[in-house]
Amino acid sequence: MDSPTLITRRTVIGGLGAAATHALLSGCGGVNSRSIGYYANPQPVPSGPLVPASISVSNRIAGVIGPRFAGLSYDKLSMSLPRFTPQNADLIGMFRTLGRSLLRIGGNSVDLMHWAPNGAGLTSGEIAPSDIDALAGFLEATEWTVLYSVNLAASTPAAAAAEAAYAAQSLGSHLYGIEFGNEPNQYGAAHYFPESTWNLQAFERLWEQFRSATVQATPNIVVTGPAVVGDISSWTIPFSQYVGRQQIALLTEHYYRANGQSPSSTAAELISPDPVLIADLEALKAGAASIGVPFRLTEANSFYDGGAIGVSNSYASSLWVIDFLFNVAQGGGNGVNLTGGGDTDGYTPIADNDGTVVEARPEYYGTLLFSLAGQGAMFETTVSASGLDVSAYAVERTDGGLNLVAVNKDTTQNLKLTIDCGQAVPSAELIVMTGPSLEATSGVAIQGAMVAQNGSFAPGAPYTVTAADGTISCYLAPLSAALIQIA
Repeated sequence: MDSPTLITRRTVIGGLGAAATHALLSGCGGVNSRSIGYYANPQPVPSGPLVPASISVSNRIAGVIGPRFAGLSYDKLSMSLPRFTPQNADLIGMFRTLGRSLLRIGGNSVDLMHWAPNGAGLTSGEIAPSDIDALAGFLEATEWTVLYSVNLAASTPAAAAAEAAYAAQSLGSHLYGIEFGNEPNQYGAAHYFPESTWNLQAFERLWEQFRSATVQATPNIVVTGPAVVGDISSWTIPFSQYVGRQQIALLTEHYYRANGQSPSSTAAELISPDPVLIADLEALKAGAASIGVPFRLTEANSFYDGGAIGVSNSYASSLWVIDFLFNVAQGGGNGVNLTGGGDTDGYTPIADNDGTVVEARPEYYGTLLFSLAGQGAMFETTVSASGLDVSAYAVERTDGGLNLVAVNKDTTQNLKLTIDCGQAVPSAELIVMTGPSLEATSGVAIQGAMVAQNGSFAPGAPYTVTAADGTISCYLAPLSAALIQIA
């Protein structure tokens, strides 16, 4: 099983105090906290009134967080930039701090990028062998794998097979699989094909030609699909039934909550419960199970069309992404690839200027807190918080301990939390994610620390919290999230 996060082995943590380092390791499943010398760092009491709230953890399984769950998705045009190279130390650091995961190379530009076996590389509209070799070096440095997409709408089966064969050779064990095209259900509207004749059946026929040529050239290659956005009942599930597990190893879907250009795409809307997501996950889980393969949201973020300015790049996205990732795990998905890249005012966990890292955006912090919760079975939780918007998730650690993440999305109310852990609690520690306001686009921190441009991250010592008879008590300020590490 992959380590939940590589932060436990990064030298950047050398700046932490020994106790803080050990606590962070414990939260990542790397050290049994029972062996750590106890020290006192009580959590400060928030100023203002306290609302009593409770969380109960049951022994019923709610989902599983497996290896490489929280990944990233970049447009294939990225390969024409000096972004994914073994020399890009800052971006490598940003990836490594999130832990080993899965990068998806895809997006709309997939169907504009053509295989150029004799190309010079770093050329718009082309993918040359040197571009794939650079990606291989980047993946080797980060210990990530890649889901690699090839042109379907404006290429040929032979060209796709040749590119996939070179990718398999160059990327080796870092290649998770191959995908053909991007959001083919929109090819008619995008004018790749006449709208009057483009439909699911036309896509299936074309897809099979590309898969057949690719598998013939590289027999053991993993194939995924269909990389559709929306249209689960009319495209994704019928496609899966048509091709079956004999032709795909992973069912893939894209998800965005709403249009980023809509006035209703606000911060308050983003952090509110999302019943559409829950329904979509149920449909995908049933469809994937019917053919015996897992499913994954290989492209997802807050709002489409680049995101909502001042929302997708705000602290609201930090809180949203925690719930989103846990919801996908509870819904049966084997992971998420969050859309990123560039330095616009929309969504991206990591902002960069043509490959040069600018900063970790707010969404990165929520993704990092999720990653620190680690891998394992999730237990069902029950939250009682006087009607406030509070969520909680519990992950069983490999050492028998428990990591619990609680998110308070209320804008004004402090919580005094009582947590029934459902097991003995020798000790417990807490780290907290905070932001200046829901709309803030900077100033997000985890245990007082920000992530540096090179990915280094040195959080302060965790708070010790009161533990007695299987119950712990702690505080949760408005618009904050806490990772509680229970020994």
